[in-house]
Amino acid sequence: MRTNTSPTPDGPDTVACPLGERSPRLFNLLNLARQNLFRSADAVFTSELGFSGTQVVALFALKGEEGCQLKDLGRALQLKNSAVTGLVARMEENGLIVRGQSALDARAGTLHMSPKGGEVLAAALPLLDSLNEQLKQGFSEEELAVVARFLLHASRLRFAQDV
Repeated sequence: MRTNTSPTPDGPDTVACPLGERSPRLFNLLNLARQNLFRSADAVFTSELGFSGTQVVALFALKGEEGCQLKDLGRALQLKNSAVTGLVARMEENGLIVRGQSALDARAGTLHMSPKGGEVLAAALPLLDSLNEQLKQGFSEEELAVVARFLLHASRLRFAQDV
């Protein structure tokens, strides 16, 4: 029977190469990690706050972009226009945000966090701290620095296309 882990000097939970491969398939592992983390965090936020992880993340983005337009929120969340429209409609229906009108362009609407949205955001901060602490468990500060450097690199990378 093939196992995906092998004991190492560092400890039984350390895996030399996940999934038993010679070289880690980083793109696949990042995708699996992203799906798991977002699904798990969404369950925590929904259970504890009564709002989806996407709505909570949108509140964090809106805090830094108070009075932004839908397109700005979409860019910050990396969502398509149709997804942002639905998200904003749900958040408005849930009382988390209010829409306003741009002082610069009468055709443009603005988004503002409601007092309820501020309360949800404040309640989300300790939950997010807990999630981050759980992510860091079992790793040294040096290892976390390498992980952070790798993730920053991945977040800025634009793959070259073969011509």
